Amino acid sequence: MTTLALDQGTTSTRAILVDDAGRLSTLLALPHRQHYPRAGWVEHDPEELVANLCACLEAAGAVGDLAAVGLDNQGESCLAWDAATGAAVSPVIVWQDDRTRAETERLRADGAEDLVRRRAGLPLDPYFSASKLGWLVRENPEARRLAAAGRLRLGTTEAFFRDRLTGRFETDVTTASRTSLMNLSTCAWDEELCRLFGVPIEALPAIGASTGDFGGLGCGGRTVPLTASLVDQQASLYGHGCRVAGDAKITFGTGAFALAVVDRLEEAADDGPLPTIAWQKHGEAPAYALDGGVYCASSAVVWARELGLFADFAAIDDFAGAPAIGRGLAFVPALAGLACPQWDRRARGAWLGMSLDTAPADLVQALLEGVALRTAQVVAAVEARQPLAATISIDGGMTANRYFCQFLADALGRELIVSAEPELTAIGAAALAAEAVGRPFRFARAGRRIAPRPLPARDHAVFAAACAAVQSFGTAAASTGEAAQG
Repeated sequence: MTTLALDQGTTSTRAILVDDAGRLSTLLALPHRQHYPRAGWVEHDPEELVANLCACLEAAGAVGDLAAVGLDNQGESCLAWDAATGAAVSPVIVWQDDRTRAETERLRADGAEDLVRRRAGLPLDPYFSASKLGWLVRENPEARRLAAAGRLRLGTTEAFFRDRLTGRFETDVTTASRTSLMNLSTCAWDEELCRLFGVPIEALPAIGASTGDFGGLGCGGRTVPLTASLVDQQASLYGHGCRVAGDAKITFGTGAFALAVVDRLEEAADDGPLPTIAWQKHGEAPAYALDGGVYCASSAVVWARELGLFADFAAIDDFAGAPAIGRGLAFVPALAGLACPQWDRRARGAWLGMSLDTAPADLVQALLEGVALRTAQVVAAVEARQPLAATISIDGGMTANRYFCQFLADALGRELIVSAEPELTAIGAAALAAEAVGRPFRFARAGRRIAPRPLPARDHAVFAAACAAVQSFGTAAASTGEAAQG
């Protein structure tokens, strides 16, 4: 039996086949365009995403023993569409998009954050879908017209895909948990949260489990059941083999995302990691996790290359000098703000400690260390709530960099397993889909192990001071901009 994983991510859509022995093969990988219409805005073309998914399904039509499909999605990216035609009436507003920062800050000033944290488990942040969906209802004329006619549908990309490809307007509980509109305790849409963000509850999809019978997908003239659907980071958690409380993984993609399994639903704190749903299998209670992220990881590395700081990734695999942070040079990767545990969208990226002898290689070294040190802040925040296993599993594009992986182990002060399999998100989606049809496959958690070396506590303190500096600057700059606009 073969299972198809459809990995619909921030930069590409990938079709990955997994056989009974857990062996993977990439069937098709299609990039899609990133649109930046204004400063802080990030969009995708929803029709381009659907077309890429359809191309993946068409390519899978040649697979003779295809038994099930698992779909993973971007999580917080969302849009509006017409219930009657299925046509999108807005672009996809991507999870990185910052257009609703003023609205979320207004809600915070009004004292709404406590309600959102208590019910949804999430802070007030443009990262999550709720403020984006409310913005669409207020600012998109076609969305307002459809709402008045009772034809508006709102949701994440996954709900849009499932509606278009299966004819069923549904979402799964992990994706709904990333909207700020679902009550974590009941796993249902919360009427008060919907009112707060201005999202009509009747326009939202039905919430269900992460596995089950979700309808058929057309694969080259035949129909194959969709039996798993969940957020990509939760799929990755499953793919890493994390099953019991304390198991944790970190994925270094566009951003860096750490998730750890917990044995119960954690209470939301004013700062730190976020309680979330890890997955929910059909007929079972939800499994829970703590989540923390760094908004810019590999995207910061690509940005540095585009600035001309280096030309070849092999050139930044090692550095001759001592760690940059130990020499007083720090980079804070807050290019889209700071996520866990600061949750400060006003913060902006910066190098601190530069001098006349600072070279491009020093800047890149500090950048890699900055992503690692930010990740260490996230992991420390998670461990304050949930003791973690001695070893953490990591994957993603940045884990190909030897210097980064060793410095990350040093910053975390714990052993790492660098996954030998780069497609753990796809493995997780496929594994859940295969289990749902009673055909689980075996896969091993394998990879090279990296032991930590001592990192002076002073280095963490210097980096914390750098983070505080970019937060102070961001607040001052935002106040200046608001005064100029006023």
